[in-house]
Amino acid sequence: MSSYNPLDVLKEAILLERRGRAFYEQVALQAHNPAVRGFFQNMADEEHRHMQILEGHFKAYSRDQAFAGFDADSAEKAPAADAVLTDTLKAEIAAAGFEAAAISAAMLLEEQAVNLYADRSMQAKDPNEKALYRWLTDWEHGHLTYLAALDREIKKQIWHDRQFWPF
Repeated sequence: MSSYNPLDVLKEAILLERRGRAFYEQVALQAHNPAVRGFFQNMADEEHRHMQILEGHFKAYSRDQAFAGFDADSAEKAPAADAVLTDTLKAEIAAAGFEAAAISAAMLLEEQAVNLYADRSMQAKDPNEKALYRWLTDWEHGHLTYLAALDREIKKQIWHDRQFWPF
C-alpha cells in the first residue's frame, strides 16, 4: 500500500476476519461429526474475537486518529484450536470430503490474514499498531500452521487408507 490509511487497513482486516468467521461457521453447520463441528465452530469463535478487537481499534482510530493501547503480553497467546487436534478429529475430517476440502480453503484465508498483518506490523510506526498487528500475525500464523499440519495428516491417512504408496 503506497498511501497508507490505517482505517483502510483496519477495514480490510475486519473483512478478512468476517469472511473467515462466516466460512468456519458454514463448515461447522454442515459437519455431521460433533468433534469436527466443534473444531470449526471454535475457529469461527476465534475469528469473531479478532473481528471485535479490530472493530474496537477502528472506532478508537476514527475518534482519536490514534491506535488504542494494545497489551500483547496480556492478550491470549495461542489459538484455542491447538488444543483440539486429536486422532479422532483427523480421522473424521479425512473421512468427510467436504471438511477435508475446507481445510485447504481455510489455509488460503489464514495465509491472506498472515500476509496483511505481517506487512502492517513491519511498516507500522505507532507502537500500539505494531503490537496489534504482530499479535494478530502470530495468532493467524498459528492457525495456518495448525491447519497445514492437519492437512498433511489427512493426506497421509488418505494415502495410507487407499494404498496409494508407490511401492
